[in-house]
Amino acid sequence: MGRLFWKFFLSILLAQLAATVGIGGAIWLKSRNQQNSPVSLDTSPPAEIAINAAAATLEFGGVKALTRMLENMERHRVYAVDEQGHELLGRSVNQRTLQESRTRLKEEGRRRAVRQVAGDDGKRYLLFLPSGERQRGLEGDNRQLLANLGGGEMGGDRPWGPRFQPLGPWVPIAAATLASLLFAVLLAWYFSRPIRALRQAFDAAANGDLAPRFAKDSNKVGNELNDLGRDFDRMTARLRSLIDGQTRLLHDVSHELRSPLARLQAAIGLAHQQPEKWSASMERIERESVRMDKLVGELLTLARLEAGAIKASQEEISMADLLDQIADDARYEAASQQRDVVQEGEADVQVIGQADLLGRAIENVVRNAIKHSPEGGEVQLQARSLPESSQLIIRVLDRGPGVSPADLDTIFQPFFRSSNASTEGHGLGLAIAQHVIEAHGGSIKASNRAGGGLCVEMILPVKR
Repeated sequence: MGRLFWKFFLSILLAQLAATVGIGGAIWLKSRNQQNSPVSLDTSPPAEIAINAAAATLEFGGVKALTRMLENMERHRVYAVDEQGHELLGRSVNQRTLQESRTRLKEEGRRRAVRQVAGDDGKRYLLFLPSGERQRGLEGDNRQLLANLGGGEMGGDRPWGPRFQPLGPWVPIAAATLASLLFAVLLAWYFSRPIRALRQAFDAAANGDLAPRFAKDSNKVGNELNDLGRDFDRMTARLRSLIDGQTRLLHDVSHELRSPLARLQAAIGLAHQQPEKWSASMERIERESVRMDKLVGELLTLARLEAGAIKASQEEISMADLLDQIADDARYEAASQQRDVVQEGEADVQVIGQADLLGRAIENVVRNAIKHSPEGGEVQLQARSLPESSQLIIRVLDRGPGVSPADLDTIFQPFFRSSNASTEGHGLGLAIAQHVIEAHGGSIKASNRAGGGLCVEMILPVKR
């Protein structure tokens, strides 16, 4: 058991014990007050008649006649106590009731609810009737036992009461304590078990084990601890994705750098072996150096975008001017490759962001479409604003070979190359475009066109 279990256990147990002691103490005090309260005498007219009858019987018939009378009384049973405190029938007498009877006997002006009469045996008997005393109608040796079961005390100082008295306040308090102990254990185990499982999961994650551990609780609802476990699984899944992505990126970077490095080494070796081809070798070295510099620059940009180091500034960008400039530059580049770029629609809106990053992202998509368009093909740059939703939709369409449906989401990953990709480029343009568009609060997606070709759609929020 962990320390957290004992903290839960002791806290719950103390709270329940405090409630138990409070309730039990209140019950005990009430019971004690009830026990200590004096048993009042019955002063009703029927009781007074019964006492007068008993007094007359004792005065004129003697002790034996009174004994027979008391044994045969059906409704009220009068108590007859001598000066030494002994009751005529041997019944237990409450001392407070006896004291109250003697006090009433001395008071004047009260009805004769208590009588004292001398018997033929030379003793003076005090006659009274406790409140609620009933004739049991039982004979002989069972009389004392029934008096005890009726509430009288074996020792002779408690009044008669209900037939069955409780065993005392300690029994329910002990039972409540045991129940509190049981529930405290169950509640402490219920709360500490998932937290202990989370601790084990964190220890495993710290050691490199990022496997999901709470998938079996995915169907349970209404439990915050289960929700915490599912959040942990989502966190580890994201960490696994990031680690796998970094590993894959490192592998791809190594592969992309190896090829230009190998060509650089070959050009240097050729320059040493064939000095007459020194000029051609230098051109190859320069070209590969430019390629490597471009690759490293794109990698740095991608790394900063993924790390969130480059944030969109609060600059108002005129999208009409930005798209016109991108279309002019792309049209000039496409003309050298026997292709054309056509601009359609208007984008007379403003976007809050960073103009150079946003322009580079859209330009990457357009240049990618130019590269994959067939010779003599046409690339369409469409723009349409939606005032009702404060959005700008930019579409770049080509008539190239398109992309496999399974790769429509993968093309935005770094170093992705489709099966028909040329050797030019490093597969980072669309990845950079996705990060930039999302950094500006937008989204980007790709879909295949009917009749062949690819459509890349970018949605950006505009200034209201």
